[in-house]
Amino acid sequence: MAVLKVIEILANSEKSWEDATKKAVIHAGKSVKNIRSVYVKEQSASIKNNEVADFRVNVKITFEVD
Repeated sequence: MAVLKVIEILANSEKSWEDATKKAVIHAGKSVKNIRSVYVKEQSASIKNNEVADFRVNVKITFEVD
C-alpha cells in the first residue's frame, strides 16, 4: 500500500500558466521525491499598464512517502 501526501505551492511565470506549473513541479522536486501528479487548483494573473505582467498558479502536488 502506498502512502501519498499532498502539498500546496504557489508559483508564477512571465510566459504562461503552463510554465508556472512546470516551475512549481521543478522547485518542489528539489526537496520532494516520488512526485506522482500535479493539480492546478487556481489560476490568476497580475496586470501592469493594461497588460498581463505574470501568470500565477496555485497547485497541489501529490507524492509518495517512503
